[in-house]
Amino acid sequence: MKMKKSNKFLKNAKKRIPGLSQTFSKAPYSYVEGVYPSYVEKGLGSHIIDVDGNEYIDYVLALGPVILGYRYPSVDNAIKNQLKNGISFSIPHRLEVEVSEQISKMVPSAEMVRFTKTGSDAGTAAVRAARAITKRDKIAYSGTGGVWHDWFTSVTSRNEGIPKSISKMTKKFIYNDIESLKKIFEKEGDEIAAVYIEPITLEFPKNNFLKQVKQLTRKYGSILIFDEVVTGFRYAKGGAEDYLKIEPDISAWGKGIANGMPLGAITGKSKFMEKFNEIFYSTSYGGETLSLAAAAATLDEINTKPVIKHLWKFGKYFSNSFNKISSELELDIKIEGTPIRSVINCRDNSNNLSPEIKSLFYQETIKRGILFGPGAVLFSYSHTLKDIKKTLLGCEESMKIVKKAIDNNTVKKQLKGKPMKPIISF
Repeated sequence: MKMKKSNKFLKNAKKRIPGLSQTFSKAPYSYVEGVYPSYVEKGLGSHIIDVDGNEYIDYVLALGPVILGYRYPSVDNAIKNQLKNGISFSIPHRLEVEVSEQISKMVPSAEMVRFTKTGSDAGTAAVRAARAITKRDKIAYSGTGGVWHDWFTSVTSRNEGIPKSISKMTKKFIYNDIESLKKIFEKEGDEIAAVYIEPITLEFPKNNFLKQVKQLTRKYGSILIFDEVVTGFRYAKGGAEDYLKIEPDISAWGKGIANGMPLGAITGKSKFMEKFNEIFYSTSYGGETLSLAAAAATLDEINTKPVIKHLWKFGKYFSNSFNKISSELELDIKIEGTPIRSVINCRDNSNNLSPEIKSLFYQETIKRGILFGPGAVLFSYSHTLKDIKKTLLGCEESMKIVKKAIDNNTVKKQLKGKPMKPIISF
């Protein structure tokens, strides 16, 4: 692997860009710094090419937005065609109505739609609406940390600059543990504006968990908000709520909605969404037409082609094959989670998660043209069986190197880059 240009960009970034990136999870320290490429040049299908010309099969997919693939023809053509007519305008564009109707036909609970530029914006707006509707301030939260605005980040390690009073308004509960939510409601149920939850995390709901969550919100007069920023348009055409057959009051969407263009959405029942007529949620770029054109094309592909089926099929095949290789090598390197959204976890002989073992594994896979990231392993509609088989071969070769290093107690010695760092803790 050549790294000359990448290292040069990294050196310049350290002078010019705080954090080295606009997104913590994309920065060099979130990968194996010194071994992974730091800057990319372009992408095509399921592959990306870095500034030095090295090519990789990508399982990060821009942290999830690239659901169809890089430079996907119908999406790119939709953007180009709209560009000929303009980007942002002085009054609403027809695409705002057309894409809203498109989403409403796909998502069971989406009687009304409001657009944002990010999933975080959508989550923040949904919480604001819930507070306005209920006249309450506190939020009960369960998820994997996908919403980064003040109401949530106040309870994480990256909470500098956020008033301490905000952390008192966020009450965390445990996914699939209904008792942890009941305790919150029993103690301060008349103060909880909303339950904000990812409907599927790295596990599916058990024992009617989500139905019990919904029952609690009804009992205490709270709003049920689904965080579909990651799950949206991946588990089913209408998101996790469609897959699970349970409707929230309001949902926040992002990532896969526009195949990489900056767009999010808030959807929900009209009686709740109408509150947006009153609260101040307004952005100059909410109706920006290139992203809306991309969304229209992306959602059309999801509607008319076997995109969801493809993601499930490849996710199952990859995770089963990966874990079989690991078991045969007697390694505790496993794909854990669901076929749609999984993670690679590496454990030591004491069954503890090992950042050193994971970093060594990632170091070896990147050498073989495979890009895994700090978070979820994701698939796009552009991933092919050839991609998967090449990836599995590279993973097997990498696991053998890791196995030998563990047996010889040389994991740290063989690690050429810096171990991966978590970007946030709770």
